[in-house]
Amino acid sequence: MSEKLKIGIILGSTREGRVSPQVGKWVKEIADNREEAEFEIVDIADYDLPFFGTTTSDTVDPRVAKWNEKLASLDGFIFIVQEYNHSITGALKNALDLAREVWNNKAAGIVSYGSVGGARAAEHLRGILGELAVADVRTHPALSLFTDFENMTKFKPAEMHTKTVNDMLDQLLKWSKALKTIRNNY
Repeated sequence: MSEKLKIGIILGSTREGRVSPQVGKWVKEIADNREEAEFEIVDIADYDLPFFGTTTSDTVDPRVAKWNEKLASLDGFIFIVQEYNHSITGALKNALDLAREVWNNKAAGIVSYGSVGGARAAEHLRGILGELAVADVRTHPALSLFTDFENMTKFKPAEMHTKTVNDMLDQLLKWSKALKTIRNNY
């Protein structure tokens, strides 16, 4: 029997009052029904990452080293992405920039939210992931702040999103499994 895939659900916001933990928990509950993978929440806020370029050597900083070790242990990612000013958060961009090779040849799914479902942030993230050699899957659950959140703070997703998350997971797990064979041949 092959080893289970390890997929990190990356919370892309660190601000006070964020709703990404609610969305991440929901995605994990759906994903945990899968037997071929183990899913875990990876909260950028837990790593207290320095701003890229502000330390003498980002590769030696213990916070950055811990972040890179976590990413290296994963076979794929689900990004919980909120739209800020038509893009991803500064915290997520910084976290992406503080790693390089550990992202390479892995797959990612994106779950976004915002006033237009976080679509613009997801599209920006896709461009960044391409540069990091991450294969993002096509299906992308997009959640509306107006219809999937009560008072824009309490997450109450429409039932239709569960199918979209499952479709994304189908694609993500196939790509993660395939790309793992590439990484194992290096």
